[in-house]
Amino acid sequence: MVFTTQLKVRFYELDPYNHVNHSAYVQYFESARIELLHSVGVDLAELKERGYHLVVTDLQISYRQSAGPNDVLEIETELTELRRASSRWRQRMYRAGELLAVQEISAATTTVDGRPVRFPADLADALSPYLVPG
Repeated sequence: MVFTTQLKVRFYELDPYNHVNHSAYVQYFESARIELLHSVGVDLAELKERGYHLVVTDLQISYRQSAGPNDVLEIETELTELRRASSRWRQRMYRAGELLAVQEISAATTTVDGRPVRFPADLADALSPYLVPG
């Protein structure tokens, strides 16, 4: 299953060419991942209180088309891998059905002091509907 989030481009996210600045895409994708976590009952502050962090270890974005002023963006988020102490996420950004960007990230599960730790079982269970192979 894919989780979908919508966002609207704001004027201050534009570069001098009136396109969304490349760095804003990272924030859009991050917001969509956080929305997915919230939708399954996971709050990052609560996760931290339990002693866990989800830390991005690798990020790759392929830009296909630019987004511009007032565009409504639809972001699809899914997990492609959920391992003992890491996960891989794939996200796609669309504007009116047109693919704009694809992002893949790897994330590590760590203790609050940065040591790798097993992914919490309840979190893995909550995210399992969004796990798709490959």
